[in-house]
Amino acid sequence: MSSPELVIQVLRAELRAAGITYKALAGRIGMSESSVKRMFGQKDMALSRLAQICKAAGVPLEDVLRRAADARPQADTLTPTQEKSLMANPRLLLVAICCLGNWTLDQIIETYQLSEPECIGLMVELDRLGLIELKPLNRYSMRVSTTFRWLPDGPVQQYFREHVVEDYFSGRFDGAGETLMCLPARLSLGSSRELLVKIQQLAAELARLHQADRRLASEERNGVTLLLGFQSWESSAFTALRR
Repeated sequence: MSSPELVIQVLRAELRAAGITYKALAGRIGMSESSVKRMFGQKDMALSRLAQICKAAGVPLEDVLRRAADARPQADTLTPTQEKSLMANPRLLLVAICCLGNWTLDQIIETYQLSEPECIGLMVELDRLGLIELKPLNRYSMRVSTTFRWLPDGPVQQYFREHVVEDYFSGRFDGAGETLMCLPARLSLGSSRELLVKIQQLAAELARLHQADRRLASEERNGVTLLLGFQSWESSAFTALRR
């Protein structure tokens, strides 16, 4: 559902909650009831008309727009085509990951070798791809959900597996708040599925904390990465020793 459709849907719900019928609204804005019904049956509405209806109904326009924005469906993943577009430009992928971490434009250009015009251009491209919605003053909101993940075995995950995993695990994992665990076990399919649910809950908790800490100053937050893997696996060195 597009944003204009969501706005009309929210407005219709607000009128219903206020007990205002199409007939009553028509009388307040000087239109026929049939014209009002036809207007609400369309998929778009001029901003001036929307403002007129909100004023006549006693409903704040900003509340309608905010509710529509909050109700907009957000994707959990990108499409393969979108991910390929990111992989075609390493700097675009960098800015995408920064946006997923809620970095500001200033923080990105202060940290990486990107000029302000270049970074803005990359953010415009991310807006076109549907990852973010670019707003005035180079602010943005995410168009993906807080449970966003890269496609399993998709272009970005393939890149991470080939170029990032080794670099990630070369760290010592002995800093404050860091840990590394490799825990072998023998589980039934039912138990494996139960553990997978708990892993997904952990990912959701990470997303919750990430959102909650956005109100803190940037110097109070560190960039962290949680890399999870769970599969039926045996080291090739051990497999070579099998009978």
